[in-house]
Amino acid sequence: MEKFSITRFVPPVLQELQGDRLTAREIAVKVYERHPEACEAKRQRSRAVVQPLDSYEGLIQQIVAEIGAQRQHLERRFGIKSTEERPRKYFYSTSSDDADVQAVEEGKPVTAPLRFDDPTAVLPVPRKPMEAELYPLLSQFLFSELRISSKRIDEKRSRNSRGPEGNKWLFPDVVGIENLTADWSAEVIDCAKAYSDPRSKLYSFEVKVLLNRSNVRQSYFQAVSNSSWANFPYLVTSEIHGDTLAELRVLAGTHGVGVIKVNADNPSESEILIPARERTTVDWNSANRIASENADFVEFLNHVKYFQQTGQLKSQDWDYASDVG
Repeated sequence: MEKFSITRFVPPVLQELQGDRLTAREIAVKVYERHPEACEAKRQRSRAVVQPLDSYEGLIQQIVAEIGAQRQHLERRFGIKSTEERPRKYFYSTSSDDADVQAVEEGKPVTAPLRFDDPTAVLPVPRKPMEAELYPLLSQFLFSELRISSKRIDEKRSRNSRGPEGNKWLFPDVVGIENLTADWSAEVIDCAKAYSDPRSKLYSFEVKVLLNRSNVRQSYFQAVSNSSWANFPYLVTSEIHGDTLAELRVLAGTHGVGVIKVNADNPSESEILIPARERTTVDWNSANRIASENADFVEFLNHVKYFQQTGQLKSQDWDYASDVG
C-alpha cells in the first residue's frame, strides 16, 4: 500500500487541473478521492488529540492543515503558487513570477504542462482580466460602497513635453473625490464654508492586475510616485500571490499608500485590505505637475472646483454614478 504524502499527492492534483485555483479543502477532498487507501491508513495511524481523525471530516481537516504547513515547501519545489485571499487558493504554474506579470500585462493565457509524465502536453488557462477591464469595476466599487466619484486618467491624453521618460510614474490610473457633505444639513454645510473647512477628500489609484514577489515593490513605488498630491493614495489589484501582502503591509507602514483588492467577478465584494494613511492637505504643486501634462486630470480638477463652488457632483462628469447630487 502506498504511503500518504502531501508532496507526492498534492502537486499532481493541481497540475492536472491546468491552473484552476483550489482551496486547501478542495485539494484535500481530491487527494482522498484519488488515494483513499493511503488516506484511510493515515487516519488509522493518527493519534491526534486536538483534532481526532475518527471521521472523514477529521481526516480532511488534517490534510488541510498539512497542506498549509507545507505551503512554502510546495511552492519552492513543485511550482505550486498560492493567493493571499482567504481562504487561500492554490494553483500550479511553470511560469516565473516575472513571466506571470508579463503574461497578464499582455493579456495572454498562462499555459502549464498537463501531466508530470508528459511535459509537452499543454492546455490554455483562461486569461486574467486586462488592466483596462478593472477600471470600471473599481469605479463601481468606489461609488457603490464608498461613495467616491471617480474618473479615469488616460496617459494617451498627455503632452509628454519632457520626452519619453519625462513623465514616468507621473499619472495615476484613476482619481476620485469623496463628498464629505453628502449627509450634512444645509446649516452645517454653510458653517463649514464659513470656517473654510474641507468638504471633500481627493483620491488617487494605481491599478495592477497582479501583484507578486517580482513586481510588488516597483508597483508600490509607482503608486507612491503618482499619488503624492492626494489625500488618500491607493494601489489596486485583482490578485495577490504568495506572501506579497506581508510586504505590502511593511511598505504601507512606511509610505502610507493603501491597498484595495478588486473582485473582478463581483465588484461589490471588493475590499480595502490596507487603509491609506490620510494626508491632511492636497499637494497642489504635485497636482499642477500632472495637470500641466494631462487633459483628463485638468477635467478632474475642473469637476472638483465645480463641487467646491456649488456643492454638486454632476453624474455625467464621473465614470460610475447614478445621482451624485
